[in-house]
Amino acid sequence: MGQIQAGIIPVTPFQQNCTILFDDETREGVIVDPGGDVDVIMQVIAENGLTLKAIWLTHGHLDHAGGAAELKEKTGLTIIGPHKDDLPLLQRIETQAASYGISGLRSVLPDQWLEDGDTVSFGDHTFEVYHCPGHAPGHVIYFNRDQKFAHLGDVLFSGSVGRTDLPGGDHQTLMNSIRDKVLPLGDDVGFICGHGPGSRIGDERRANPFIQGL
Repeated sequence: MGQIQAGIIPVTPFQQNCTILFDDETREGVIVDPGGDVDVIMQVIAENGLTLKAIWLTHGHLDHAGGAAELKEKTGLTIIGPHKDDLPLLQRIETQAASYGISGLRSVLPDQWLEDGDTVSFGDHTFEVYHCPGHAPGHVIYFNRDQKFAHLGDVLFSGSVGRTDLPGGDHQTLMNSIRDKVLPLGDDVGFICGHGPGSRIGDERRANPFIQGL
């Protein structure tokens, strides 16, 4: 097995980071948060000769999960995650999309819910699952300890944190998730997030104004 590589496809008007994680030798991997623009996603997969094994969701907001049902239909991939507390969000994706004037996104029911402490994998690459509510009640993050790499979804960003003014959001719960689940992963852990550029946990601990004092 080779090293984990990550390719990002910005999707939907929210420019969400749909992420393909794959092994640079076997070209096998998974897709994280296919929020929409499924035809574009399929084209990228084909052009890069990738074989995907599953769809992983961090949480149930429309820009992260709105394309999962269509992608499953076109590929037969299993949808894994998030935590079951996001079921109401996943059931309301079509309603949410309509309120934003976005077409083509669909509500979805995962094939497998995730719990804090679970693991998921592709090939020899194993990721630990941490339930990190606050931005969304069922938000999970994925952490590969071997390569000190994490996908944090909309929990922590470069210079910011996830919104908590959306249904199911709670600021103190998000701060607790960052303090108790994210920061302990280690300062040398690099991460991809749901929007914008990635970062390292240590850089955010030192400079991110939203998490000072945690």
